[in-house]
Amino acid sequence: MESRQRGWSPKALILIGLLLVSFVGRIASLSVTVNDIECVYEYVIYEGDTVSGNFVVVDHDIFWATDHPGLDLIVTSPGGNTVHTSKGTSGEKFEFKAPRSGMYKFCFHNPYSTPETVSFNIHVGHIPTEHDIAKDEHLDPINARDARHRHTNESTRKRVVFYTVGEYIMLAAASALQVVYIRRLFSKSIGYNRV
Repeated sequence: MESRQRGWSPKALILIGLLLVSFVGRIASLSVTVNDIECVYEYVIYEGDTVSGNFVVVDHDIFWATDHPGLDLIVTSPGGNTVHTSKGTSGEKFEFKAPRSGMYKFCFHNPYSTPETVSFNIHVGHIPTEHDIAKDEHLDPINARDARHRHTNESTRKRVVFYTVGEYIMLAAASALQVVYIRRLFSKSIGYNRV
């Protein structure tokens, strides 16, 4: 008797491998091909947010000679002011505080005409300040409303308990009256049974 082992076919393994590779490619950072000047935009919601990121030129050792000046990164705020600059590098990490909210422009400049592929990450983080955190005077109306709701719940609970106890007493009284009435109907003292 032949034992046949079940396993993954080579075609299925290749398909799964290609799907995994394409998924990993989507997880990676934004890639931009820079010929002359290429810009990427990112919206910052809050003033004072920390904007951080990094970029690296992919496979720059293959195309660059030792005298290649590198790429320039210029970050411009919504008002047109330069917030961050890095000159002539093949990769760098950066971080700055956003002076105001709005659309920030990240421009890469390639001084040579050879196209360069840049892998680029941006992260905008908001750290709450004491102005964003609720203070006690903001919580006073909430505490007052909470006390009103608590009082309403307690009074409603007391009424429900009293009504339930009253209902049980009325049920017990009605049952007792029924027993007395039925016994009276079948008692010998009443002259219904005379022969």
